[in-house]
Amino acid sequence: MTDFENLLNNYRDQVNKSLQEVLPSEGSLITEAMRYSVLNGGKRLRPILVYLSSDLSHCDQKSRDLSACAVELIHCYSLIHDDLPSMDNDDLRRGKPTCHIKFDEATAILAGDALQPLAFELICGINIKEETKTVILSKLASASGFSGMVGGQVKDIQMNYEATVEELDVCLLYTSPSPRDATLSRMPSSA
Repeated sequence: MTDFENLLNNYRDQVNKSLQEVLPSEGSLITEAMRYSVLNGGKRLRPILVYLSSDLSHCDQKSRDLSACAVELIHCYSLIHDDLPSMDNDDLRRGKPTCHIKFDEATAILAGDALQPLAFELICGINIKEETKTVILSKLASASGFSGMVGGQVKDIQMNYEATVEELDVCLLYTSPSPRDATLSRMPSSA
């Protein structure tokens, strides 16, 4: 295993440990659904990116963990809602029953709803300047809101057919802020 793979595994282990600690564990139906959905494995790429970027700053470990957990909670909330019958109607997530199958649809909705404000609560607990914290909260809200993740889900729902590559290219050209962005986003990942 390479040094980089070891680093990624260490970050994954760290966020998994931190998620265990920050998630409520009183044993109620809603907390069980929250824990089931969040602790259901996964690559943890988003929190790993938080850890990697925080390596560039002088942030304390607790703040790094809270930030990484917050980003993962937003991601998990989106997965719970994405799996719902009114969205993608998936029965399995990472090889296990989705939250609405394991519990019920109302519990799944509420578990997702509970994860989102918990993520913002975690950001409020990080040890940085209040101005910086406000910027982080604003960026996280924007990225997960109607102009970000939720907006993407709306487009996904509205597009109830499989688009061709040409249709996706046209969509990309008309939704990108500039022709440069459209060009960059179509570049191969090896570029």
